[in-house]
Amino acid sequence: MDSILSLASIFFTMILVDNYVLVKFLGICPFLGVSKKLDSAVGMSLAVTFVMVMATAATWPIQTFLLTPVDAVTGELKWDLGYLQTIVFILIIAVLVQLLENILKKFIPALYKALGVYLPLITTNCTILGVTILNIDNGYSFIESIVCAAGAGIGFLVAMVLFSGVRRRVEMAMPPKCFEGLPITLVSAAMVAMSFMGFGGIVQSIFGV
Repeated sequence: MDSILSLASIFFTMILVDNYVLVKFLGICPFLGVSKKLDSAVGMSLAVTFVMVMATAATWPIQTFLLTPVDAVTGELKWDLGYLQTIVFILIIAVLVQLLENILKKFIPALYKALGVYLPLITTNCTILGVTILNIDNGYSFIESIVCAAGAGIGFLVAMVLFSGVRRRVEMAMPPKCFEGLPITLVSAAMVAMSFMGFGGIVQSIFGV
């Protein structure tokens, strides 16, 4: 039961309390660039979630068994190739993004065109790299890392969908001329981010972990 509560706490914390976009301010480029239309926002979020989970599933064992393996008896490092972590993780993410790009281009060409340049930019999306690295830094197990990545992906989806609705309302509200375009977009993003501050402590109080 404790492990289930712990996993649930990690999952919902990534969505609400430690949302990578609205709290940690990672992945702002697609957040601002693809959130104008709901369809493209959802498509980008699902693509990011897929890459995030798959990248975590690939990078965790590579980090654990190849880059920094620990002797099961002594608990000491067998060798330390941790300095290769960033470049190895980025290469893995790039391969997954290329695979996803080919799949979308063949089976969902409309979404492929809608995402445009932002699809290959998933490779350099700091949200994905941040999740894979922070899972290692936090000492999560493989299951905990997968749950954390899934929660971060759903949190990315929630942020994109919410902000897409906010942007639509803002455009209909006809803001002052000096705020049109990027200024009102940034102000709106800041207000949405501030609203997530209200979730602080809720997950901990519910799950007691």
